[in-house]
Amino acid sequence: MNFTEVISNMKSNLSEVQTTILKSNRKNSMQTVTLAPGMELSYYTMYKENLSLHHQPLSRVMEINYCHAGRIGWKMKNGFSVYLGPGDYSIHTMEVCADSELSLPNKYYEGLTLCVDLDLLTKEPPVLLKDTGITGELFLKKYCLKDSFSSFAGNEETNAIFEGFYGQPENMVSAYQNLKALELLLYLAKAEPASEKHLDEYQAEQVALIRQIHEQLLSNLDRRITIDELSKEYLINTTTLKNIFKAVYGTSIAAHVKEHRMEHAARMLLETNTSIADIASAVGYDSQSKFTSAFKDAYQVTPREYRKNH
Repeated sequence: MNFTEVISNMKSNLSEVQTTILKSNRKNSMQTVTLAPGMELSYYTMYKENLSLHHQPLSRVMEINYCHAGRIGWKMKNGFSVYLGPGDYSIHTMEVCADSELSLPNKYYEGLTLCVDLDLLTKEPPVLLKDTGITGELFLKKYCLKDSFSSFAGNEETNAIFEGFYGQPENMVSAYQNLKALELLLYLAKAEPASEKHLDEYQAEQVALIRQIHEQLLSNLDRRITIDELSKEYLINTTTLKNIFKAVYGTSIAAHVKEHRMEHAARMLLETNTSIADIASAVGYDSQSKFTSAFKDAYQVTPREYRKNH
């Protein structure tokens, strides 16, 4: 396959992804810009919880994904899933994600993807990358060996690079996009994956179980279900339960449930005439004063003030 065909197929893949994303939810958005031949940058904002992506498997196109806000998970062809939170990033070829399942555990994701034609990078590198020794094969061997999916927690240097893709003056956006893309490739070329903090991967069955537990917790906000009770009911070690839950949803079980309790209480305050005492009970508080304190921590006003001012 020649360079023209690869670039055409890469653009076609991105177009397919865009169509799928935009159709799945009217609030979703995706914007793609061409930085150079064989180098495409896409920005995403997504709200739908689950999404299936299908496109051509391109083993010579590298895809770098970065989570700017929210949370996103990939279930790959090998059955394993990995989740990115703010600052995290992943690297793989467009072959690995050709038929993948995306999930937004908290129903929101904002991020970007940089796609690079590795053969074109080798043959016709950007001027600033000439004489650096950077080639497509270098990235394949470092991050995409045997169709692997590499995912990392961000660090101070990667955060500075990725965040440079955002919030720039309008007349400088294009310049920053190009500079940051090259800076990112330079960083990845010099970095040693073994010394980076890798994100854990989880089996599909483990994630499915955690999602069941999550559904049970949110369906019973009026109850105080303990981790020990969940562990016994679902036959899962408490440490494993806590670790996978945090990997999928980004927070501890207690913090996640408390957030949903407060959100549900806020809706009840605005949409019903239910008394504050009954709302407290409905979200698992047997003490109105404890509920008021928790609500004020979340919204900086008391439940009574929230109802009055909204």
